[in-house]
Amino acid sequence: MKTRTVAVVFLAGVLAGCMASGPPIGAQSPPPAGQVDPRPGIGTPLIIDRADLRMGTTVQFDRIPTAGELHDATETPALAHILLSLPSWPDDYAPLQILDQLTSEVDVIVVLPGYPPSRAAAQIWNYVSVRLRIIAVVGGPPPGPNVVADLNTMRGLERVIAQMNDPSRSGFEQLQRPLSFRKVVQ
Repeated sequence: MKTRTVAVVFLAGVLAGCMASGPPIGAQSPPPAGQVDPRPGIGTPLIIDRADLRMGTTVQFDRIPTAGELHDATETPALAHILLSLPSWPDDYAPLQILDQLTSEVDVIVVLPGYPPSRAAAQIWNYVSVRLRIIAVVGGPPPGPNVVADLNTMRGLERVIAQMNDPSRSGFEQLQRPLSFRKVVQ
């Protein structure tokens, strides 16, 4: 009798588990061939720096943190990096001013999607007084030479990563920062 009860309970559990799961997720269709997104989705990146041998903690935000969030982050033991993976380029210095509260032991790594929408958007990063490491993830060659000139004015720009199906330096000849390429295979 006990074995039968256990078997019935097990079978009911299996059926309930199968019914609780949703239908399988279908395959996602890739973007049309040859089309590159000018503002590639970068998600929340994991930054690994081989040259950084110190033991430290990275606190990541997908937006510019508030004063309270930044204060809480500075209370994290062994804080070494604040990583900001922003959805767009800020168009005003005011929200960035909060970063100036950080100490010199913490560096701020900023990952920005696409090219700066204007020269002002690129230059506001020069007003931030903390140690900045800016990485721009772009979706192809620049639309014109002025965009590259805008990138060159950014003091904290560490690297440009071009997400392209066929990597090419064409259009980046005047870029004064390291250029990497990324190909996303889906």
